[in-house]
Amino acid sequence: MKHLFIVNPTAGGSDKTADVRWRVDRAFRNRTDSYEIYVTKAPMDAAEYIRQAAESDERLRVYACGGDGTFNECVCGAAGLANVAVCPFPTGTGNDFCRMFGDEADLFRDLDALINGTEHSIDLIDCNGRYCANICSVGIDARIGTEVHKYSKIPLIGGATGYVVSAAVNVFKGINRPMRVQCGSHHDAGEKALVCACNGRFYGGGFNPSLNARPDDGILDIYIVRKVGLLTLARLIGQYAAGKADKFPKYITHLRGDEVSIEFEEDNVINLDGEAMYAKTVRMKLIPRALNLIVPAGMRFFDTP
Repeated sequence: MKHLFIVNPTAGGSDKTADVRWRVDRAFRNRTDSYEIYVTKAPMDAAEYIRQAAESDERLRVYACGGDGTFNECVCGAAGLANVAVCPFPTGTGNDFCRMFGDEADLFRDLDALINGTEHSIDLIDCNGRYCANICSVGIDARIGTEVHKYSKIPLIGGATGYVVSAAVNVFKGINRPMRVQCGSHHDAGEKALVCACNGRFYGGGFNPSLNARPDDGILDIYIVRKVGLLTLARLIGQYAAGKADKFPKYITHLRGDEVSIEFEEDNVINLDGEAMYAKTVRMKLIPRALNLIVPAGMRFFDTP
């Protein structure tokens, strides 16, 4: 078995390569398995490198050293490969995938627990040909999340304030967009605030629309937020973020299915695990058991359905 550590030197705003290298070298000093540390050079570089490394058919374990974006790239590289397993090893700022595991989330920061972990196959979302392990969305939430980094880099703003500024700017530009949404027998056309498909539970730095979503149950929790004004959005947003969307059926439709399609009048941003892509037509489809996830030793999340 080979262990491959994919390091994103830009994750978290500072280069953690030296720290990762020290921790990995230390963890393997008494182990016989081979390992490699690869520092990414460009977006989606990780996915291509993993695909090439997997061609030997040797058992390969991949550790995404960064944030949710780094993990997403590694997921895209490992998807559908039986000899590859992947997990996050958080060194970035956004680690929403890990939040799903509650009190056990910090086990993903325990390198020995990861190296000695087991493997469990999970579902993925295929969105227009790119994979997503956690949450995929379109609408006001995706627009805010896409632009937050632009404002976070401005002196005296930074951090969480960047979300506030991005939210204010995008709300000013308009909350709703015309969409045609189809999910199974559900057809809905008109202005919408957002559509969110949950394979996992958290996104956007802590929003938790689905309290019960699991990445191995073969189903997506899908939320469609109808046209709302500023005051209604302000009243709903905290409840939506806390997993209480079902309290507001007048504004939020909650569906469960394995596919949702959205059509826009023009290109719109799509959020995939915190990464952005753009399209006029969006198809989010669940792919069952498409990824082998490394489960840290001692984690009990998958022990019960």
